[in-house]
Amino acid sequence: MRLSLTSLLLAVALCGCAPSPAPVQASEAPAAVPIDIPFAYAETDIADLQAQMAAGALDSVTLTGAYLDRIARLDRAGPRLNAVIELNPDALKEAAALDAERRRGQLRGPLHGIPLLLKDNIGARPMRNSAGSLALAGFGPDDAFLVTRLRAAGALILGKTNLSEWANFRSSQSISGWSARGGQTRNPYRLSHNPCGSSSGSAVAVSANLAAAAVGTETDGSIVCPAAVNGVVGLKPTVGLVSREGIIPISFSQDTAGPMARSVADAAALLTAMAGRDDADPATATMPGRAVYDYTSRLNPDGLRGARIGVLHGPLEQQPGIAPALRHAIAILTEAGAVVVPVELPTQGQWQDAERIVLLHEFKAGLQRYLGTHNAPLRDLDQVIAWNRAHAGKELALFGQDLMETAAAVGGLGTPEYIAARSRARRLAGPEGIDAVLRAQHLDALIAPTTGVAWPIRAGAGDDFPGGSYSAAAVAGYPSLSVPMAHVNGLPLGLLFMGTAWSEPRLIELGYAYEQRTRARRPPRFRTDSLLPHPSPPR
Repeated sequence: MRLSLTSLLLAVALCGCAPSPAPVQASEAPAAVPIDIPFAYAETDIADLQAQMAAGALDSVTLTGAYLDRIARLDRAGPRLNAVIELNPDALKEAAALDAERRRGQLRGPLHGIPLLLKDNIGARPMRNSAGSLALAGFGPDDAFLVTRLRAAGALILGKTNLSEWANFRSSQSISGWSARGGQTRNPYRLSHNPCGSSSGSAVAVSANLAAAAVGTETDGSIVCPAAVNGVVGLKPTVGLVSREGIIPISFSQDTAGPMARSVADAAALLTAMAGRDDADPATATMPGRAVYDYTSRLNPDGLRGARIGVLHGPLEQQPGIAPALRHAIAILTEAGAVVVPVELPTQGQWQDAERIVLLHEFKAGLQRYLGTHNAPLRDLDQVIAWNRAHAGKELALFGQDLMETAAAVGGLGTPEYIAARSRARRLAGPEGIDAVLRAQHLDALIAPTTGVAWPIRAGAGDDFPGGSYSAAAVAGYPSLSVPMAHVNGLPLGLLFMGTAWSEPRLIELGYAYEQRTRARRPPRFRTDSLLPHPSPPR
């Protein structure tokens, strides 16, 4: 079977114990329960939560219980957001243990007692790690390396979030935010609209205040796109800054986990805890000495002064409301002391054919390695495809698995086609793309609209995806940071900051300074039109 380039890039751009949420049937309508019901810890930053705990006004058990109650009200019932696919059955017990440590003066780190959610392709005991697939619904591997680091920093793992099944690498006609195990995740700004993928559940959970923050993963857009359309912050790190050990893979050239939060400060706190060298992931050794860093030290409200920023104009600005929003963002950046100049990527889009080849080859090889290493019930891509066919009524009722079938037919990682494609993709997106523009114009970073506004969920028709600006950074393995920019007809837009490899400190500084000048100007997170009756998305 031959796969079209457009279909592949669409799917990738939307990527990478309590019972699971009840099925959402096509005939159901969202219950008229306000999504903005009063919540004592709504929009509260991690630093503020820590300050309350330090003062004795709050403890982890109380905070964890509050989030569990909110998940029950909004995710399992009410508007049925379907953001959380599984809860940690030991959450309250672990919270009590963390509180006991605090009382003894034994603080593990800056996240001590803070409840977080993880995308359901990241291993975390005692929960399953399924990538949203029923084929792995009983699969429970050990903690991923980044989870070990988060726990060491004091974080409480509250549960797992829904995602586009197999991180959107099953079908070119997939529906972002849908998995057979978790159903359809809903955008909290408009329940009939798409949350983008594949880290959809993580973004929606953060946006709806179901946890203090969350972790997503990205291959090409899967952190920054859902962050943008759900009005939160998403940080996609340089490949190699955060270990991928214990994460169900698509591509070891492009995969990375990253923080999703309601503020740049919270994202910086999570990244500080997550980043670190890991012998099990050779990519983390590529920049010795850079893997451990306190990113919260770069939260400088005056960080835009003297910065040089290049703005990438493109087709997204033809969509209603995006061009004015970008002009306003540029005015804010300029007002804050930055110099903003229009630029173009000289190699824009030229890496797409090569990226297609790389992802197909690396998905096949990487999945086999992961399944075998972690003693999963299925051991390779052929077995996954066969399992889906045998359970087609549940797994393939809405769309097929053409991406998997195409990947299964490619050769190994030693083929000349793959080796050439991997070199070409990185070179065109990185050294000859982003790096060339930064160097020629003496720039600190590039900006562009992250993506368009959320689109309606249409079962059986794939995604009406508006496009994105993040592919160059994803293919190059470079960092990108999406920060809320504006709302168009009540739906959020994000502003994307991109830089060269290992430039997270500077991107955080720029994004934080921009955020500080815009947070007070942004509309409330949730609008009452979220509560209007909408046709339910499919299960």
